[in-house]
Amino acid sequence: MVLAKKEQITALTDELSSYLEGEKLVLIATVGHDVAVPNVNAISWVKSLNEKKIRFSVTTNSRIIENIKANPGVVLNLIGLETVYSIQGNASILESPMEGVSLKLAKIEVEVEQVFESMFWGAKITQEPEYEKTYNPEKAKELDEEVYNALMK
Repeated sequence: MVLAKKEQITALTDELSSYLEGEKLVLIATVGHDVAVPNVNAISWVKSLNEKKIRFSVTTNSRIIENIKANPGVVLNLIGLETVYSIQGNASILESPMEGVSLKLAKIEVEVEQVFESMFWGAKITQEPEYEKTYNPEKAKELDEEVYNALMK
């Protein structure tokens, strides 16, 4: 279901939840903890738990963690399903470091408050962003499995 332009809803649609089941490039905006300016980072370990909760993981030394501690308001931005979505919510750090993962990663949960389409008028996305992991493919797959399993616990 594509939202009507500027339509806001308070939960993820089934389509958006399903979209977040694969490895997607997601941008997260936080407010800087040291200087109150927007901070945008790319993340990929993102999972939808249900229509109101999204979990993601970042390294324990990520600036995102300190930013969330100072101000839990975040926006997750994704490009897909022929448009751009902004998902606003409040984040909380559930676990740092996460158990069951070989790297020092944090588990963060976002309580979804609003979802809206933020694509400019009169256009649609014709090709979604893609990325390629540049390290050992076997290790990458193993780590991805560890992280996704830990995010769901």
